[in-house]
Amino acid sequence: MNSVTSTLETYRPAMHYAARDTWLNDPNGLVFHEGTYHLYYQNNPFGNVHSNMSWGHATSTDLVSWEEQPVAIPCDDIEEIFSGSIVVDTHNTSGFGADGKPPLVAVYTSAYKPGSPRQGTQAQSIAWSTDGGYTWTKYAGNPVLTRNSPEFRDPKVFRYNGPAGSYWVMVAVEAHDFTVLLYRSEDLKNWEYLSTFGPANGTGGIWECPDLFELPLDGDAAARKWVLTVNMNPGGPNGGSAGQYFVGQFDGVTFSSETTLTEGMQDPECITDYQWLDWGRDYYAAVSFSNVPDGRRLMIGWMNNWQYANHIPTSPWRSPMSLVRDVSLVSVNGQPRLVQQPVTEVRATSQPGPVRRVSVDGAMEVKGGTAVQLVDITFTPGSAEEFGLVVRGAADGTVGTRIGIRPGSGELIVDRTHSGDTGFHEAFPSASRAPIAAGQDGSYTLQIFVDHCSVEVFANAGLATVTELIFPDAAQTSLTLYSTGGTTDAALQLTDFGKEKA
Repeated sequence: MNSVTSTLETYRPAMHYAARDTWLNDPNGLVFHEGTYHLYYQNNPFGNVHSNMSWGHATSTDLVSWEEQPVAIPCDDIEEIFSGSIVVDTHNTSGFGADGKPPLVAVYTSAYKPGSPRQGTQAQSIAWSTDGGYTWTKYAGNPVLTRNSPEFRDPKVFRYNGPAGSYWVMVAVEAHDFTVLLYRSEDLKNWEYLSTFGPANGTGGIWECPDLFELPLDGDAAARKWVLTVNMNPGGPNGGSAGQYFVGQFDGVTFSSETTLTEGMQDPECITDYQWLDWGRDYYAAVSFSNVPDGRRLMIGWMNNWQYANHIPTSPWRSPMSLVRDVSLVSVNGQPRLVQQPVTEVRATSQPGPVRRVSVDGAMEVKGGTAVQLVDITFTPGSAEEFGLVVRGAADGTVGTRIGIRPGSGELIVDRTHSGDTGFHEAFPSASRAPIAAGQDGSYTLQIFVDHCSVEVFANAGLATVTELIFPDAAQTSLTLYSTGGTTDAALQLTDFGKEKA
């Protein structure tokens, strides 16, 4: 975690990772190894705008407090180091291990610069580490996979063990073709084409940063399905960058989707029916960690949007990461759906306050609003047309970030048009909408993580999430409940994480 160190860093997050004084974007190389979680990421080591892509690096033992490390894989005169992944090569299939210790192997996209022999193309390369991921050596035979394409990138590699055998699988994209390409390898150096998926569902922008993993359905280990995630820019359900997912089967060669709504290019009428990882404006390039114990599937995303990413008003750093999320698969009306919940380690850092029960008619300020906190709230609507809360605002609720529910239309709305500094880019002021339905008892439950520059909303136990950057005045810390067109009952619990949490 990071703390506010000067007035120039009013927006530095307390609950989320941000680099010390540089730019970051896509999470890369997510891996758990020997008790440590490693978060690598797209990083400009020389400034706070997108350029000079290298792999930055941070580590954590608890998924909450992150320590920035030196740049892991820097760009050079030949290539920029674009997105990719890391595997623990347990059986030393690559031959890079030393002294009986298996290596970590990074698979990344080489984006070749003008003047280099492969200029204008993107291809997949590898590097290895034998010191736990802190120093890396590039393979002399790079690239290990090329299509001589300008937009072939973002390899996610995992070990497949199934009826078809045991081998490495790479999932990458041809970004402008809206396709995911799958390859196999025995040694991480030589790759053989398997199959192609797509175009399908959302194709309103280029495809990037894919992932493919298996999950039990409804907790049943005998009923397992595969999830393919694909990030897309632009074309998200509320504008700009976003991520979508497909659920189906992978037989070691081909991924077959059971949740595709439209083959080929997207139908504009179906955008809100596609399955989105997050309905907010600021959750992109999300991928999962490798080698996590106990079968957990953990994901993290870049908390920004390419529409305005280089312009957000932070200094000297720019762009945070989301909270780490536990991902599971459940049945909803007979269809498999992803559920995302903040990792339990986040809650372990602070003690929640008492549960308060109130009846809301109009606007009601709640004591205890702070700049950094978790708001757990359950609404039981009466006759209200809309109800919700305003965070990081003024006492009367007229200024701040409005998080509202309209039961009549089944909408969750996160409105940041009055959330503070919104004038730095014309695309930033917005009101994002996500589908929401009442629980069996008619109530709506939200977990809202409020930080110096963001809100992350987990609705109805994570069936829908909305992630948004906000840039409020430091003095705007009020929390207000509201109910319009009638009354609403609410049960509220606040957890204060502390403004200066390290």
